[in-house]
Amino acid sequence: MLIKPGHFTLEQLQSIHAGVQQLALPEASREVIRASQRVVQAAADGDAPVYGVNTGFGKLANQRISKAQLATLQLNLIRSHSVGVGVPLQPEVVRLMLALKAASLARGHSGVREIVIDTLLAVHNAGLVPYVPSQGSVGASGDLAPLAHMTLSLIGEGDMLQDGQRVPAAQALKTAGIAPLTLGPKEGLALINGTQTSTALALHALISFEPVLEAALVIGALTVDAARGSDGPFDPRIHALRGQPGQIDVAQYYRTLLQGSAIRSSHVDGDDRVQDPYSLRCQPQVVGACLDQLRHGALVLLREANAVTDNPLVFVEDGAMISGGNFHAEPVALAADGMALAIAEVGAIAERRIAMLIDSGVSRLPPFLTADAGLNSGFMIAHVTAASLASENKSLAHPASVDSLPTSANQEDHVSMATFAARRLQAMISNTANILGIELLAAAQGMEFLRPLTSSPALEQAHALLREQIPAMAQDRFLAPDIEHATGLVRDGSLARILHTLANLPKLWVAV
Repeated sequence: MLIKPGHFTLEQLQSIHAGVQQLALPEASREVIRASQRVVQAAADGDAPVYGVNTGFGKLANQRISKAQLATLQLNLIRSHSVGVGVPLQPEVVRLMLALKAASLARGHSGVREIVIDTLLAVHNAGLVPYVPSQGSVGASGDLAPLAHMTLSLIGEGDMLQDGQRVPAAQALKTAGIAPLTLGPKEGLALINGTQTSTALALHALISFEPVLEAALVIGALTVDAARGSDGPFDPRIHALRGQPGQIDVAQYYRTLLQGSAIRSSHVDGDDRVQDPYSLRCQPQVVGACLDQLRHGALVLLREANAVTDNPLVFVEDGAMISGGNFHAEPVALAADGMALAIAEVGAIAERRIAMLIDSGVSRLPPFLTADAGLNSGFMIAHVTAASLASENKSLAHPASVDSLPTSANQEDHVSMATFAARRLQAMISNTANILGIELLAAAQGMEFLRPLTSSPALEQAHALLREQIPAMAQDRFLAPDIEHATGLVRDGSLARILHTLANLPKLWVAV
């Protein structure tokens, strides 16, 4: 894949995330990189103070550094900022970090040499994964600690993951035939200033949640039929009057998924229920609003993936180097907080659907979805698990962006917390996927009590996919393995692929 700086698409980022692409820089990008580097070199050769080139950093910016110590300045910066703690970032995240940083530097406003970008790409293409602890960034002045750990490995210090094994970076570089990078003026600063870690984490969440959200649509529709709900609330005229695009699209997903259901046909007439519970009939409104939020997040993250976010920035046309604050990750933090709300709500309404299914007074199915309630508890405690996960997500959904602590002796007096805002999304996705796995089991069990009636072809396909490994529950059994398997179908795209087979449906990230 040729990286055209400033022009990443979401599809390209998904390919990088999946690890299926070798990356290269177009020759056309190299002249602007060289021109930018000449501006920085002129500043390093001159006598005027230029932040990060011949001065200290942060609160120490008023300290001048001699020309003889400029290389040591950059090396010390990387070593001193490599202070992360916690488990390492996932390889998918680190691959995105390497690619995003290379693309940002290649736009020609950072003043680095070509070798810096070439080394980032070489490490990526060799399948090496810098060992980057996941905690330690507040998302302002860039993701300093994680990007410093990434850079540390490029210079042959710290560690890398090679074929899943943690090895010294120098050894991994040597094995791959990559020369350790020696940093020039401003290059250490350019590598660690920026939002590439928080952006990569948020993209990782967006990409990870895509099949989960699509599975939620399939499972939600399955629950409608299991509870003998109405498809009237999905009538396009209702949603057109409101005009919310996500709601309109989600209603279309449900109409298509339910089309041809004999279960629905069986109770069109003679059903004394006037309206379904909100967890059934308000799915377009709730999940549609979540989809709009996620689409907005995708748009913000795509912009950020193409941005230049280090400091100071170089403008070749007039030789200016201007200090600013593009490293402040507030756009990413707010996008991640919005994504957190959406992920939590998809799980929350799914938990309510499970509660509805096991309540015989509402669903008109046997209590707790078991034919011999009392002797058997059925899905009673599986629902408790779902409730506990939904409750966890409520706490995790608290906005991170409003929690700022000043750092660097009050020089950096407002920070974004974007890195945590994005990192915590993985736990939330896991919780929501497990809730949906439980709902899949419950909805499929509910369907058994309606046989020989059948659902739509698409939903019968989802039911059969589960039944390939998990039989109907005639009596109580060890349910945890069933939940694990059902959750796997939610996360691995198996249910999403059913949605993909249906014609004329809008793309999930259509706004991007």
